[in-house]
Amino acid sequence: MALDPEHRLVVNVVPGKRTAANTERLVNDFKERTGGRSMNLITSDEYAPYKTAILKAYGEEVTPPQTGKPGRPRGPYHVPPPELNYATVHKTREKSRVVKVDFRVVFGTIAAVTAALASSLVSNKINTAFVERQNGTDRNRNGRKVRKTYCFSKDWDVHEAVTYFTMYTYNFCWPVRTLRVRMSDGHWAPRSPAMAAGLTDHVWSLHEWLAYPAVQRE
Repeated sequence: MALDPEHRLVVNVVPGKRTAANTERLVNDFKERTGGRSMNLITSDEYAPYKTAILKAYGEEVTPPQTGKPGRPRGPYHVPPPELNYATVHKTREKSRVVKVDFRVVFGTIAAVTAALASSLVSNKINTAFVERQNGTDRNRNGRKVRKTYCFSKDWDVHEAVTYFTMYTYNFCWPVRTLRVRMSDGHWAPRSPAMAAGLTDHVWSLHEWLAYPAVQRE
């Protein structure tokens, strides 16, 4: 899952096992949904396929010149553009317990990552806390994902469909307490992630969300 922590918006999700192929699908779909622009900062845990997928999606392809020397020429490769900032959470463990949490800059510079954190409205540290919290919310909303439950999915197609349903209705139909705003009369106005991100001006009902015309993506 790719999450916008400022607006608590689930940008996209790829149901399935955590594999390099699904990671690449996630990153490519995320780039398409965000118009291909570079984010101020991308963060994740240290799952290795993220680096490859991000570099392939956002990197600039370089074709080495012909050297005229014998042997197989080097194939095209990707290099990160200067504006790409990607950092990972690094956890130090002793006796299977986390004793220190730090970060590693994968693409970009420490100065650029620090500047992105300074401008963030939600956190001044590299972390995965927002995604982990969203995972907890998703398990609460989707009984099929509760740990040690009789409600687990027996059919993959249904599991995939319910995953999309709970994830994306969360964006439009779920007022998040931390996103509410105080009105001039002192009352609190509820806001959904989609409202916070400027995608709509009200909390949708499930009927409205289900009945909204959609274009089937190929």
